[in-house]
Amino acid sequence: MNLVPIGVVHAPYRNPGDAPRQGRLSDLSSEIEIFPAYARGLECIERYSHLFILYWMDRANRNALSATPPGTHTERGVFATRSPHRPNPVGIGVVDLLDVSGRTLLVRGLDALDGSPVLDVKPYVPSLDAVTDEQVQ
Repeated sequence: MNLVPIGVVHAPYRNPGDAPRQGRLSDLSSEIEIFPAYARGLECIERYSHLFILYWMDRANRNALSATPPGTHTERGVFATRSPHRPNPVGIGVVDLLDVSGRTLLVRGLDALDGSPVLDVKPYVPSLDAVTDEQVQ
């Protein structure tokens, strides 16, 4: 497996404790700089109001196999949580696309730390991506 960063996050969050528990809970904006080699991939991105951002949580603990979610006292397997600490710390966030300027996306709702490598950008399509009958037990 060979992952190649396509860009970098420029965010107001410098340390793990600075980031919100979930990006959608914050009104702060971040910039996603796409590297020149991948700029053509942004063509028509402005057509979408929301995007999925996949990024590498490079400061996460990769040895964690359990976590205690906020607001609970019960430890769970890491794959049953949204903890950043996991064997492959791939972050995913749904963001509001505020502006596109050249190779830079201005977004709101991302919890990635400043300098986090961006792995992919995908459009959020409600008819495909919104789940309305989800269940958590």
